[in-house]
Amino acid sequence: MIENALNIAKIHLERLQKAKEEIEIKNIDTMDMENFENIKLIDTFVFRFMKLQDFMGEKLFKAFLIKTGDFRDNMSLIDILDKLEKLEIIDSTEEWIKIRQLRNKIAHEYPDEQEEVIKDIKEALKKVDYLGKIYRSIQDFLIKRNLL
Repeated sequence: MIENALNIAKIHLERLQKAKEEIEIKNIDTMDMENFENIKLIDTFVFRFMKLQDFMGEKLFKAFLIKTGDFRDNMSLIDILDKLEKLEIIDSTEEWIKIRQLRNKIAHEYPDEQEEVIKDIKEALKKVDYLGKIYRSIQDFLIKRNLL
């Protein structure tokens, strides 16, 4: 279960990182947001950001805690995040909640809100490395304890 969850998260993360790199090369501040190729790139980034954040929060974290023996059936998301914080997988429960709020915000923005979209995409670009760090922390934790 955890191996499959890590593989799926890795696919989303790698695709997200590629989209991030392309956006950084093109410079979001000067990108023509009427150009369909740029729109597709932004859409890809947003889609992968949402998919990775959703998958980690809904599947990967649970699979990780099951593998470590720290999961209980009655755990809420906050309980899961608190446990991950104690295990030093995430920096803080609050930070993950902020990322979730950003995910929700970019999922519900409209094309006519271009300034807001760009501002939130910039914020999401900053979070990609942190999502990668969480992924690697989970992997490293499991390897160090011979659980992977």
